[in-house]
Amino acid sequence: MTKIRQAFSRGKAFIPFITCGDPDLETTAAIVRAVAANGADLIELGIPFSDPTAEGPVIQAANIRALSGGVNTDKVFDLVRELRKDVTVPMVFMTYANVVFSYGSDRFIRTCAETGIDGLILPDIPFEEKEEFLSVCHKYDVDLISLIAPTSDKRVSMIAKEAEGFIYLVSSLGVTGVRSEINTDLSSIVNVIRESTDVPCAIGFGISTPQQAHDMAAVSDGAIVGSAVIKIIEKYGKDSPEYVGEYVRSMKEAL
Repeated sequence: MTKIRQAFSRGKAFIPFITCGDPDLETTAAIVRAVAANGADLIELGIPFSDPTAEGPVIQAANIRALSGGVNTDKVFDLVRELRKDVTVPMVFMTYANVVFSYGSDRFIRTCAETGIDGLILPDIPFEEKEEFLSVCHKYDVDLISLIAPTSDKRVSMIAKEAEGFIYLVSSLGVTGVRSEINTDLSSIVNVIRESTDVPCAIGFGISTPQQAHDMAAVSDGAIVGSAVIKIIEKYGKDSPEYVGEYVRSMKEAL
């Protein structure tokens, strides 16, 4: 069982998303340690990119702040090396194909394995085009996380059958961001996923409140929260680790 699968073996998983370098890498390190201490089962780390097409304005702004502070891929890998001295919670990168291509796919994924990154999420790579990344991920035992969206329709079963690590089920159409309501018929999609694979499934995009997290986890194996976490960091800056930790604890309890 991979470390990512183990994250789902203790009940419903809570997965916070953090943009590396917002407001700075030192604060990011403190935030990661705070969420790990407060119940995060898996941590999703965003590598800043200038054109994050899956992100709404909140995470877009976090990317801009991080890039303006001089954050790059090498510095993010250095951050992970430092965190892995004491953080044992599974961690995955969420970034974009250009980040991997510009670094060199083999070099990037090899460095993921060397630094302790357990998986990779590339939201701009369709299922049909994943092979050039998948072969390298398999070479270095890094899980390539599959995304399933409400529009995946007849492709849901096909994607699920080849999934590894966990499946990222997108709750709603559009980009990331806090939503007051999530009206997609997610339970039907999850039923198809569970008929096709035993790989766990977590729901993300739009989740911000403990009640939403509870509702999403009721029909899946966990909840992913990004924009709500980033808004706390945006508000409190260098003082945010404590507040993010409290938020993660409340969300984990709701699950």
